Amino acid sequence: MIRNISIGIDIGSSTTRVVVGEFLKGEKNPKVIGIGENETKGIRHGYVVNFNDAVNSVKKAVAMAEKTSGVKIKHAFVSVGGTTLHSEMSSGVAIISKADGEVTSLDINKAIEDGENNLKLGNKRVIQLFPISFRLDGKEVLGRPEGMRGVKLEIKTIFVVCSSQHLEDLLEVIAEAGVEPLNIIASPIAGSNIALSDRQKIVGSALVSIGSETVSIGVFENGSLISLHTFSIGSSDITNDIALGLKIPLEKAESFKLGNISEDYSKKKLDEIIEARLSDIFELIENHLKKIKRNELLPAGIVWIGGGSSIPKLEEFSRSALKLPSRVGQTDMFGNAKTKLRDPSWFTALGLIIENKDSKGPTGNPFSNLLKDLINAIKSMTKQLMP
Repeated sequence: MIRNISIGIDIGSSTTRVVVGEFLKGEKNPKVIGIGENETKGIRHGYVVNFNDAVNSVKKAVAMAEKTSGVKIKHAFVSVGGTTLHSEMSSGVAIISKADGEVTSLDINKAIEDGENNLKLGNKRVIQLFPISFRLDGKEVLGRPEGMRGVKLEIKTIFVVCSSQHLEDLLEVIAEAGVEPLNIIASPIAGSNIALSDRQKIVGSALVSIGSETVSIGVFENGSLISLHTFSIGSSDITNDIALGLKIPLEKAESFKLGNISEDYSKKKLDEIIEARLSDIFELIENHLKKIKRNELLPAGIVWIGGGSSIPKLEEFSRSALKLPSRVGQTDMFGNAKTKLRDPSWFTALGLIIENKDSKGPTGNPFSNLLKDLINAIKSMTKQLMP
């Protein structure tokens, strides 16, 4: 009997996490049958700075996941983050190809491709795209336009992009670790598979992931991504501030950040240090929401994930600063079972394995031909380097 196995690899700047899930007949969610994690080395702000260290980090996490699951990991869904990850909006046009004017998927793909061609990508590469509105002969189309009849189709699309160099380096690390990516998913989108409900994505919400060295935000409305951005600041900055402010080692500062402060130190001063740095993060988020005209206008508010979401009083501070509902991400994926995977730092890796079930085809979550060509080129290059 063929097993329906799905594997996610999330390479963060501080920790690499691997989740192995199995979809069982009649079950809504996959059963997690193995996990692996290892300290990430060779990655800074989401991009590779030391190739060998990064490869070893992935190999160790994969080996642990293989041991706990009993599954040989050859293919996986892989997340991408980092300071260059963001979204760009573009519109494209296609003239309907069929003689009777019926809109087909070919016309949709042509319009999306035209929109991508209108982007000034430079050294950036598209990794995902999301059509957010359609117009046929100048009139708005609600829902999908296939089967309708007209002459000219216009599509406004959100393109998720990142640095070509950073993406190539990441894919080369994965390939050298012995894993072939099935798809590349932006980290906030993967995390949203776990932390946001369909209703939250429809009415308007923002998923914010506080990583070690970056903070990423994905804003959703009408069931689709409408904006994505990454900021070069993270929870390690809070740790550094605590170490300097209280004159303590980094290890102790990390523990204090998570609420484990000893009686020898001032709780009030610790809160002031944390709130000051969080205020910097909130200001960046507020400015981004203002830029896309969504500040104070997201009914489902802010949902926090990532390692930094475990900071005490984060919800309280953010509600006051951003004037939006705020909560740390939760999941009902595990029922009443106690597991470390409930920690929001695992949500990106967990969201990757959901991609196997929720794949939406060529216009929803494409693995572009450019990326496929890139992986094939890396494979070829790796073979040439082998003795």
